Amino acid sequence: MSEEQEIPEEQQAQVVSEHLPSGYTAEFGEATGNNDSGVESSLNLQGGDIHRDIFKLNANPRQALHQRAATFSAPRARRESWDSELTASQARAPGAFRRQYMQRQHAFSSATMPVTRNFVEFLSLYGSFAGEDLNESDDEAVEDESDEEEAPATERRPLLGRRKSSRAAAKGDAGTVKSFFTLLKAFIGTGIMFLPKAFNNGGILFSSITLVSISAVSMLAFHLLLKCRNQYGGGYGDLGKAIAGDKMRSLILASITISQIGFVCAGVVFVAENLHSFLSAVVKGDMPISVRALIAMQLIVLVPLSFIRNISKLGPVAMLADVFIMIGLGYIYYFDIATIAKEGIHPTVQLFNPDHFTLTIGSAIFTFEGIGLILPIQSSMKKPQNFEWLLAVIMLIITVIFTSVGALCYATFGDNTQIEIISNFPQDSKLVNAVQFLYSMAVLFGNPVQLFPAMRIIEGKLFGHLSGKKDALTKWKKNAFRTFLTGVCIAIAIAGAGNLDRFVALIGSFACVPLVYIYPPLLHYKGCAQTRLAKAGDIIFMSIGLGMMVYTTGVTLVNSF
Repeated sequence: MSEEQEIPEEQQAQVVSEHLPSGYTAEFGEATGNNDSGVESSLNLQGGDIHRDIFKLNANPRQALHQRAATFSAPRARRESWDSELTASQARAPGAFRRQYMQRQHAFSSATMPVTRNFVEFLSLYGSFAGEDLNESDDEAVEDESDEEEAPATERRPLLGRRKSSRAAAKGDAGTVKSFFTLLKAFIGTGIMFLPKAFNNGGILFSSITLVSISAVSMLAFHLLLKCRNQYGGGYGDLGKAIAGDKMRSLILASITISQIGFVCAGVVFVAENLHSFLSAVVKGDMPISVRALIAMQLIVLVPLSFIRNISKLGPVAMLADVFIMIGLGYIYYFDIATIAKEGIHPTVQLFNPDHFTLTIGSAIFTFEGIGLILPIQSSMKKPQNFEWLLAVIMLIITVIFTSVGALCYATFGDNTQIEIISNFPQDSKLVNAVQFLYSMAVLFGNPVQLFPAMRIIEGKLFGHLSGKKDALTKWKKNAFRTFLTGVCIAIAIAGAGNLDRFVALIGSFACVPLVYIYPPLLHYKGCAQTRLAKAGDIIFMSIGLGMMVYTTGVTLVNSF
């Protein structure tokens, strides 16, 4: 039980409480079961006497955890391995078969959990984004599970049927390698394709310094957030509620929703402009279809995909998108290095561009946005105490990748660098056309994944826990909302199609800056800071973040009109 003792008692109680039904108390005498308050005894539930101690754990975590630790405090040498058979005397002990089953399940899940290959698989396994549960009550997975024919009874099968969820099994089992790749995927998205234009806006030296500085400051913000997590537990939204109340939680989730919608809108425009360039190269002439028409046509793909309740069903699509992105990045590195080696750096490259450098800041922040996933990923680790140094390694790697892609592309094309960077490459090359098309498809099919967290957060506010599993009206109300939200994203994308780089900078300045540079120091100031020096540092951090948000947002809006 050494691994279990490393987890704080309050955090264990929090995990247990998240899986208990509300409205029940541990003691029979505290509730009548028919009073106005709606509070009932847990003994009224099926098997209530058996799991009564679990409700006591929720009510009085410290005392219950000590009792539980004492129950399972036998020396390690006397514990049976997970695959050993029980002797007759061991089988007569209370709960012997259940303990043997749990040991087997723990060993099996630890040995067979794969590395998460993409953002969809991560959400499917861990089911949370910034502390918000993304699994809805009418999830198709629930329907599939209830309709599935039960497997034949075996000694290793739960007596009450197939009720295990993959998410529950995965919590706390992720090793360092698995967490490494999950973190890497969390930070590397479509934002990297906007960096060459950001370097053109700011200049190669200024933009490189900006990326390194934002990476360092972001790491500091992550450190403050993790300190709050260690003390209070929960996700990003949960921390806001625990430290500053429900309004702070709503504010955090609102910023996450806006940023995710912004990612989708930017991705939609990116797809349309790349497809327009691809089709123009293929037909070898002027395209009769405009960029805005191509944006609107994406509704044909996005609306049906938005109806999917179980995000794991988007897994194959997201995996294919990841492959396309890797192909695109590989070609960009190859072409840029070969061109610079042959022709040298483009003569129009500037070290600093005083006219549009503010756009670089917003675009860089947009690219580094991944704060909504660091807390769930830490929760998934077998040794969460190792998470922070792993995060620092990931930040170093992605900073090198981001800076090299932006600098190489800008050094190759100079002031001719376009927003959709692939359009800069030779359009008469079949390989370039293929990469252009594949990357467009990668972003197109990745957009529903980006929209899913925002859609579920808003849906939770509008519909609560209403289920459409058996109520067709509720289900189609949700479908109508998802169609409407997708239409809103398309409308915003059409409006910002002419200034994609400014749109990306605006989302980074307005929505992403608070998530990284305002909320973490605010939560640390109110919940963790003990010394005057720490509080002063938080105030300075917040002030810089607020000033950065107001200035960059204002300048971006002025330059857009």
